[in-house]
Amino acid sequence: MNIKNIDIKPFPDQKPGTSGLRKKVAVFQQPHYLATFVQSILNTLTPAEKSKLVIGGDGRFFNPDALQIICKVAIANNVKELIIGQHGLLSTPAASCIIRKYNANGGFILSASHNPGGPLGDFGLKFNTANGGPAPESFTQNVYENTLKINQYFIADIGDIDCSTIGNQPIKNTTINVIDPVSDYANLMETLFDFSTIREHLTNKSISILFDAMHAITGPYAREIFVNRLGAPESALMNAEPKADFGGEHPDPNMAHAEKLTKQLFNKDGPDLGAASDGDGDRNMILGREFYVTPSDSLAIIAANAHLIPGYKLGLAGVARSMPTSRAIDVVAKQLKIPCYETPTGWKYFGNLLDAKKITLCGEESFGTGSNHIREKDGLWAVLCWLNILTVRNQSVKQITLEHWKAYGRHYYSRHDYENISSESANNLVNQLETTLPTLAGKTFGGMIVKHADNFSYTDPIDNATSSNQGIRILFEDGSRVIFRLSGTGTEGATLRVYLEKYTTDDCFLELSSNEALAPLSLIARDIAQILYFTDRTCPTVIT
Repeated sequence: MNIKNIDIKPFPDQKPGTSGLRKKVAVFQQPHYLATFVQSILNTLTPAEKSKLVIGGDGRFFNPDALQIICKVAIANNVKELIIGQHGLLSTPAASCIIRKYNANGGFILSASHNPGGPLGDFGLKFNTANGGPAPESFTQNVYENTLKINQYFIADIGDIDCSTIGNQPIKNTTINVIDPVSDYANLMETLFDFSTIREHLTNKSISILFDAMHAITGPYAREIFVNRLGAPESALMNAEPKADFGGEHPDPNMAHAEKLTKQLFNKDGPDLGAASDGDGDRNMILGREFYVTPSDSLAIIAANAHLIPGYKLGLAGVARSMPTSRAIDVVAKQLKIPCYETPTGWKYFGNLLDAKKITLCGEESFGTGSNHIREKDGLWAVLCWLNILTVRNQSVKQITLEHWKAYGRHYYSRHDYENISSESANNLVNQLETTLPTLAGKTFGGMIVKHADNFSYTDPIDNATSSNQGIRILFEDGSRVIFRLSGTGTEGATLRVYLEKYTTDDCFLELSSNEALAPLSLIARDIAQILYFTDRTCPTVIT
C-alpha cells in the first residue's frame, strides 16, 4: 500500500468556531479541503494522542465521502486504531460516550448539528479530546495556526474501507474497529434511569410520549431506547428514519421547525410528553400537553428533581450554565446550597468543571442540556430525565413546571435571532454597542434603569484560561437582562442573537405568555442596539 504525500496551499478559512469547522457542503467538497483540515488536526496531536481515535457522524449528505477521507488520512498518519460507528454513524452524545468507554485519545465528529443538510446544505467536522468533550480553545487555535502554514498532507492510496460490517480489520499499521453505533450509548442510559418503572408506565399507557427524530441521527437510538427497551409503541416515534437531507427539513428542535410535533402536543388529547432532537442528537425540545418548556426552565427543573433519578439520587456537586442562559438554575442552586457557574457559550467550557467534579449538571439556552455522564450535551438523556420525573411525580409537564415557578419564581425568557445579516452590519452593530457600554449605567429605558453593562469575560476556575468578548450584557435594576451575541454556528453571513430575561415571583404574573411579559424589554433591546438602523430588519427571523 502506498502513502501519498500531497502538496497543497493552505486554505485561509479553516478557523474552527464554537463547535468545530462548519461550511457549506460545496466548500468541504473542494479538492484537498477536508484532508488538509484533518491533517492539521493530526499535526496538532502528539504521537501518543494518535493511538486510538473514534470516527462517526450524523449521516448528513457528504458523511460517507468524508468518512473515507478521514480514515485514509488517519491510516497514512499511523493512527493505531480507528473505532468507527457502523456505516460511519454516531450521534454526538454517543461519540462522547464511546471515546470515554474505550479510553480513546479523541474523535472526529462529522456534523453541522442543527444546520440544514443536503447537497446545498451544511457540513461540519469537530475534534473531541480524550475526555469526550469538544477540544478547548487552546487546541483549536493551534489547529487553526497549522492550517495557515500547512503545505502537505498524507493519505493512504487504498480503496474504500468497509464500514458496514461490525468487527475488526487490519489495514497497514491501523486496526479498523467497526462497532454498533447505538448499544453502548443505550446501555449507559440504562445505568442512569429507572427503565423498569418507565417501561411500566409506558406499557400500561399511564404516560404517553411522542418523539420527533427530525429524520436525523437519533431515530435508531430512540427506537432502541423508547420502543425496544421501554416498550413504547412504534407510533411514539416521528420521522425516525435518518435521511441525508433530513427530509428537506431543518433539523433544529424548536416549535418553528418541529411544527407537526407541536401541533399534536398543543391539543387537549395530545400525549403527555413531546420531545424532539436535532441533526446530531445533542439538542432537545421538551413539550407537555398544550405546554412548552424553555431549555432554561428544563435545566432548572431537572436540577430541582434530580434526586428522583437513580443516577443523581446522591445529590449534585454543582451546576453550570452558559452566560446567555436564564438564571433559573441559579435560584435552584442557591436553594440546594451548591455552586452555580456562569460560562461563555460553547459546551467546551463545561469540560474542565465536569472533569474536576465541580458540577454534575449543565446546560445552554440553545436547547442543550447534559450531565457528567459524558462531555457533550445530550438530547435523549434530557428526554429520559423528564420521563423519569413524570413517572415519579405522577403529574403533567405543565403541573410540574407551574409548581416549580411557584417555588422558585419564573424567569421569562426568549431568544430573538436575526439570521443571515451581513457580517459588516453585524460587526458595526456590536462595535456601536461596545462604545456605548461605559455610558449606560444609570440610564433609563422604557422605565427600566440600567444597573450594569459590560462585555462578558470568563476566567476558568480550573486552569485560569481567560475568554474575553463573550457577549454584551445589559443588566437592569429589577433583575432583567438583555444580551447581544454574534453566533458562531452558521455558515452564511452572521446571526445576531438577542436574549431577553425578566424575573418575577408575583403569583399574579406567573402565567403570562413570554411575548406579553417580554414585549417592553424587546423594544428596549431594539432601541439600545439600533437593530433597524444596522440590519434593516423590523423583526427577528426566529423567536425561541
